[in-house]
Amino acid sequence: MLDIANGIIIAPGEVLVQGERIVETGAAVKHPSGAEIIDLGDRTLLPGLIDAHVHLFLHPGSEDLQTVEESVPQRTIVATLAARDDLMAGFTAERDMGTEGAGSADTAVRNAINDGLIPGPRLRISGNAVDILGGHEDANRFNPAQHVLSNATYANNAGELATVIRQQIKEGADFIKIYETGADVLSDGRLATPYQYTEAELAAAVQEAARVGRRVAVHATGEPGALFAAQAGVASIDHAYQLSEETMRLMREKQIFAVPTFTIAEYFADHAATPAAAARERGLLDLHAQEFRKQLAANVPIAMGSDVGPFPHGTQAREFVLMVKYGMTPLTALQAGLLNGAKLLGWQDQIGQLKAGYLADIVAVPGDPLQDISVLQKVSFVMKGGVVYRK
Repeated sequence: MLDIANGIIIAPGEVLVQGERIVETGAAVKHPSGAEIIDLGDRTLLPGLIDAHVHLFLHPGSEDLQTVEESVPQRTIVATLAARDDLMAGFTAERDMGTEGAGSADTAVRNAINDGLIPGPRLRISGNAVDILGGHEDANRFNPAQHVLSNATYANNAGELATVIRQQIKEGADFIKIYETGADVLSDGRLATPYQYTEAELAAAVQEAARVGRRVAVHATGEPGALFAAQAGVASIDHAYQLSEETMRLMREKQIFAVPTFTIAEYFADHAATPAAAARERGLLDLHAQEFRKQLAANVPIAMGSDVGPFPHGTQAREFVLMVKYGMTPLTALQAGLLNGAKLLGWQDQIGQLKAGYLADIVAVPGDPLQDISVLQKVSFVMKGGVVYRK
């Protein structure tokens, strides 16, 4: 059994579960009369995995076309299947970073999971993400005469941000997702990406969200947008391809998480439509890997997020493998995924550890993840809230 906080394997490992909670853990625990015993042999128990950046409403294929051609009801059905696939892969908690044009349909998915109607992870949801007119997720490549809708909700200033945030919270959002940078251009090893909101506008969004106990996460690949986000006090800067020294300092001081999302970059590079596109994606990934090592050296807080959706749901444990490939140890990658992921989702003291009083979110893998992080791609047992979903 993995003791994630102390970075050790306890062997043998036992967990006593009553209802939805863990009651006791250790090398040996009480065996109450009549208790069901699940013996998983030589497998390693660890807390349910957490992915802090997913898109349940996306699947592999052209993102622009699927959001135009597929109805919201169809996409919602696909999202329920994606949630099931992620759960069966061991991800018992996730943060859905925008429905990409499906509005607040993720509210229904989250609620159906919470009500036990469908299987899926615990979810923090944002509804539609927020973008400026002509911004990163707007329908910029379509014929304007067709009036194709943006994949995000428009907000062009601080006042409009407040209005949109209030609407999203009314419709069930747990947090607010804002696009802060894009489109990205890589030239001579440097990333150029226009910002969308000023520091003052982002600060207004953070303040409005905080008024009702919510936080803001931003898509930001580079500067100066990432700096504006850090100054404003967002919860996380997702993608974080290239960060300045000042941005990293603020993130460390304010405990703002960087969420690297390597897997999506690797997938885009491997599945690019043309050699030129593949070279561009590979260049971005190489830059991201180099900059990630600087972020680790600067002690920037890291949380695991894969950006799954454009690549197949249920395969995102690859993100742990890439985090180790690009500079983390297996233990620090696991702690980023579990301890930091729980904090980022606002469920610290509830999930992310096998500990008395915590929710019984438990998975099992072959071998020792501290020695071979790739075993996280081979989850064979899944329990969420004391209910066994895979055995």
